[in-house]
Amino acid sequence: MDGPEILVPLGGMLMIIVLALGFPVIRLLNKRIDARTAAPLPPSDTTARLERIEHAIEAMSVEVERIAEGQRFTTKLLSERATAARVGSGGGGV
Repeated sequence: MDGPEILVPLGGMLMIIVLALGFPVIRLLNKRIDARTAAPLPPSDTTARLERIEHAIEAMSVEVERIAEGQRFTTKLLSERATAARVGSGGGGV
């Protein structure tokens, strides 16, 4: 005859478990629904502007790389000229 007396505490515990697990799940679902409706797509002119900026940055990076390559080449030429001048002046006196 313990059946009806144990149902009330079991029901109460089950209700606490369902509430403890159910509220976070419902909040998560609510956030997902809000995120879908609250995040509009950017206007098409913004997308076009971002693409133009991206192309401009890529062009600038190519130009900066060309400048760096020119500096490396000039530095190499100057160091070779300095080395040749040292070798030429040292070897001519012997």
